[in-house]
Amino acid sequence: MTTSDRTLPTVRAVALGRGRGVRIGLGLIASVLLIVSVGLAATVGPAEIRFGDVWASIASHLGVGSTPLSPLRDGIVWELRLPRILTAAAVGAGLALSGTVMQALTRNSLADPYLLGLSSGASLGAVAVLLLGLGVLLPVAAFGGALVALVATITIARAAGRITPTSMVLAGIAVSALASAVTSLAIFWTATGDSYREILSWLLGSVAGARWEAVAISVAALVIVGVPILARSRVLDAFAFGDTAAAGVGVDPSRTRWVLLVATALLTGAMVSVSGSIGFVGLVVPHAVRLLTGPRHRALLPLSALVGAVFLIWADTIARSLFDPRELPVGIVTAIVGAPVFAALLIRRRRS
Repeated sequence: MTTSDRTLPTVRAVALGRGRGVRIGLGLIASVLLIVSVGLAATVGPAEIRFGDVWASIASHLGVGSTPLSPLRDGIVWELRLPRILTAAAVGAGLALSGTVMQALTRNSLADPYLLGLSSGASLGAVAVLLLGLGVLLPVAAFGGALVALVATITIARAAGRITPTSMVLAGIAVSALASAVTSLAIFWTATGDSYREILSWLLGSVAGARWEAVAISVAALVIVGVPILARSRVLDAFAFGDTAAAGVGVDPSRTRWVLLVATALLTGAMVSVSGSIGFVGLVVPHAVRLLTGPRHRALLPLSALVGAVFLIWADTIARSLFDPRELPVGIVTAIVGAPVFAALLIRRRRS
């Protein structure tokens, strides 16, 4: 064995160690950024509240110390701003995670829950419950709508011949348009008075009315569905090289793909039930994170969730403060950011 043969494993070990160190460093930075973003976003609003007072108020409600704020300001932090911020964080994490999984399973860099019709399907299910008074829980209805939209998208793409990334996106756009049209018809037929404005704001994506119940639903979905998805990083790496590579690591490609797609539909449905249809988070965030981490899902999945949470916190903060006292639906802000990114990706795919 030559000297170079003996040193090669050492070089690889050092490279892997550095790569692991970089991933851990990025994870710590993103985690700190998330915690700081929660505190800073809670200081933004008509009532001036300092960063330290926000955390003192949170600590007091968790049984540590006492709040320096008056009951009114403490209520603003604990009952109004914090539930909204935490809901935005959970929804951003869930949508970014869903987008990352869908891009891996379909090997399509344009895939996300919004473009493939899941968000519109979930919105239709949720609006059906809200307006028609169906005896179904809102998250269950949103999940059912997302699942039906997913099946319809795959069925249409398969009916057009071999499923390709382009056929999936086109089928998703068709399903999304149909679900949006049916949703609009239901609203036009049944909504009256101020409910038009409230439902329109929800359909454009908004966490303005989020309370602790919304935090519970979105965080529970993230824990129950999102955490098991994080454990499937090796499987998603294998899918990036095709079904043959996935079968080579001991998984059933067809069964695993369906399980992960249904899990993605469940996660999307839960998020849409508390926030409405928020587009482009699942498209933009995985691409941005992939530039830092590369394509390996062991780092891509958790970092996408963290960055998605930070992204939606600040998108919602901009939406509620930029034109104060008027609020924008947060979906408008994410669309303004996401539409140019989507166009750039289309141009890049066309050239490649």
